[in-house]
Amino acid sequence: MKREIILIGPMNAGKSVLGKLLAEKLSIPQVSMDDVRWDYYDEIGYDRQEELKIREKEGLDGVLRYWKPFEVHAVERLLAEHENCVFDFGAGHTVFEDEELFARVQKALAPYENVILLIPSADHDESIRILKERDFEGPAFALDFNEHFVRHPSNERLAKHIVYTKDKTPEESCEDILKLIGDK
Repeated sequence: MKREIILIGPMNAGKSVLGKLLAEKLSIPQVSMDDVRWDYYDEIGYDRQEELKIREKEGLDGVLRYWKPFEVHAVERLLAEHENCVFDFGAGHTVFEDEELFARVQKALAPYENVILLIPSADHDESIRILKERDFEGPAFALDFNEHFVRHPSNERLAKHIVYTKDKTPEESCEDILKLIGDK
């Protein structure tokens, strides 16, 4: 099994912040999907003009559907290209309605023992409320999709561990993860 740490979960769950803290504590690199995804999307024909047409015709729902094959490719490429690091995935990169796409991500994550779902609480309603209360720098409409990311079963099916972050500082959650993976 591979010991890299892969942080998954909804927007505003703390993946990037905890990724940075874990990378510092473990003296390994952090690789953020949000920093590299567009290059991976481009490899298989992502088309910004096509996305804009879809956005005009179908709204953000259509854009999110358009992104799904690109998100799968990005997961596969990111994991193939990097090792001995902490990964933080974008919220949509682990939530799929299409079972074939989900199976590809599941296969890509299978060798990793530290796939960690970050979420405030075991209670979905409470998690959604807490995530909405956190400072959010993205577009306001994205928070509406976050409820979908919380309630959808994909993340729980992919996770090998779940860390609840409610009422914890990032440093406390970092320590919880280090204990969980046996590095503390």
